[in-house]
Amino acid sequence: MFTIKRVTFALAILAFAPGLSLALEATAPTPKLAADMTPVTTDNAFLRTAEAPDYWAMSPFYLAQQTNAACSLASMAVAMNTLRGLPASAKETLITQDNLLEAVADPDWNRQAAEDGDGVTFDDLVEQAKASPAALAIDASVEARQPALDSTATLEAFRTLLAENEQSANDVVLVYYNQGVVTGDWDGPHVSPIGAYDAARDRVLIMDVDREWYVPYWTKTGTLYDAMLKPTSAEHGVLEGEVGGWVRIARGN
Repeated sequence: MFTIKRVTFALAILAFAPGLSLALEATAPTPKLAADMTPVTTDNAFLRTAEAPDYWAMSPFYLAQQTNAACSLASMAVAMNTLRGLPASAKETLITQDNLLEAVADPDWNRQAAEDGDGVTFDDLVEQAKASPAALAIDASVEARQPALDSTATLEAFRTLLAENEQSANDVVLVYYNQGVVTGDWDGPHVSPIGAYDAARDRVLIMDVDREWYVPYWTKTGTLYDAMLKPTSAEHGVLEGEVGGWVRIARGN
């Protein structure tokens, strides 16, 4: 999630209109998850009955973004660890967000992923997906699509990609999407990895790196696709008008 600022106005309102307190108390709280979201804590049958190679390769390396603007960084670190696997040497560390930044040595990414940073554009994410494997000596290829700008990047094309991705742990798909379209809460651009695709129920498991607020959750494939289409609003500054898409990073060429 980029520059997360969840502002609650209720206290400010009550300071000027204390008579509203009873009305506010009677209002039901906003649910943690949107209607078509299901947390993995209560819905894990697919992961126990299907092979789910991506989920099992990725889950040991699942990270929380280390700042409010570091979702691209955390997602890329998860992807790089998943593709590289556990190092054989006792002296070799896992890929962390800090040592990934150090390896890639991109001052723009350092700035974008810092606390209250601007976050990244989709094009930035694509460049980071190319630079990260190269910096870590991981042989990988990158494919990226933006549905709003590419008429061939249809919902069916996305489903085909997800079905292919579900066949092995040799590739990782990162999605750049409007998180609020999926969660019903914060309206802004976000990046996270895809953990699994349940084709029979046409739903996607998002390994959301926004761990302060979420655990991995299932959402409808169509909902996630719609979330990639929604442009970023003006409140997000340099990201205004940015639309999402998917980035597939695969081992080898």
